[in-house]
Amino acid sequence: MRHFDHIDTAHRKHLFYRHPRRFERHDDPAVLAVALGATLYSPATRPVLADDIEKASRRGVMSMVVCLEDAIADADVAAGEANAVAQLRALRGRGADVPLLFVRVREPEQIGDLVDRLGDAAPLVSGFVLPKFGPAGGGAFLDALADTSARTGLRLLAMPVIESPEAVYAETRTEMLHDVARLLAKHRERILAVRLGAADMSAAYGLRRPPDLTIYDIRPVAGVICDVVNILGRADGTGFVVTGPVWEYFSAGERMFKPQLRQSPFDAQHAAPLRQRLITSDLDGLIREVHLDKANGLTGKTVIHPSHVAAVHALSVVTHEEYCDAADILGVAGGGAMASSYANKMNEAKPHRAWAERLMLRARVFGVAAEGVTFVELLEAAGSR
Repeated sequence: MRHFDHIDTAHRKHLFYRHPRRFERHDDPAVLAVALGATLYSPATRPVLADDIEKASRRGVMSMVVCLEDAIADADVAAGEANAVAQLRALRGRGADVPLLFVRVREPEQIGDLVDRLGDAAPLVSGFVLPKFGPAGGGAFLDALADTSARTGLRLLAMPVIESPEAVYAETRTEMLHDVARLLAKHRERILAVRLGAADMSAAYGLRRPPDLTIYDIRPVAGVICDVVNILGRADGTGFVVTGPVWEYFSAGERMFKPQLRQSPFDAQHAAPLRQRLITSDLDGLIREVHLDKANGLTGKTVIHPSHVAAVHALSVVTHEEYCDAADILGVAGGGAMASSYANKMNEAKPHRAWAERLMLRARVFGVAAEGVTFVELLEAAGSR
């Protein structure tokens, strides 16, 4: 697998200073966590799920979640399980290239049961998404994952979701997140990334983020994200990759505020129609939120529509300027400060080192844009199919 492989080879040569590197589903979890990119959720009840997965792969999707939890009704769980098993077995029979696949379960017992029912298609599943994760019930999910892995010989990774009321309410949040940190540390080799359930967090206050605001404008939820990154996303070796919360809009309604995309970058690339399409689909809000995700220490994002993927991946490409800064910082031993290669900022070797190391890992899987290549060009290319 490799990001942007769906783009014509000649066009990729124009876009990238350093091309994205290939990765495989059995690579180091530290690499895979960054490579997830835009993780596309799909209800397990989709009758054409196998076709959807193949189409998504052709459009550059590198990770998908088959959801048996909130995406389907309580009465449809058994039918969803049966459909997911049948569809994944059909994919196995086709020998199709598929993204990194995960199943979001409701109960720990579903993990072993689903793996057994999948049979020789089980290796298609890279792991499981664990909902409403907390110190009380989280251990049972992780134990079920470990037991199933040991019994089958499969490497199964976990993506716990922080979304329960205990993680949201101020009086319980800090203690709960520290307890989760200790639990995840015991299973570190199985934890791929920590996901954020923004819909459930908002529900705790009877809120829903409108399309012309980002999740960071919803202050009660923004405070939770801040604390999750503070406790679970540290760069001192104790933290995990924390992924961006879901963007749940794919069609614009009435707008209250001006578009959030400047016109001049699109005019410079003769891409005014692209800008208008993004605005019409409310994707200018998604783009702003992804930008804020990155600034707040989050990597990748949960999405619910294929049209979201190109924006997340285009923004995940490391710019030429960022790469030069990181290379300069990592090339200095013993600390010190220096003017950047672009002569527009000060780089400090010690304070900026963790940032530079993380950026170089993102550069490995998403590549480095060629000098002068903009987000607009990358977005237009990434969404071309």
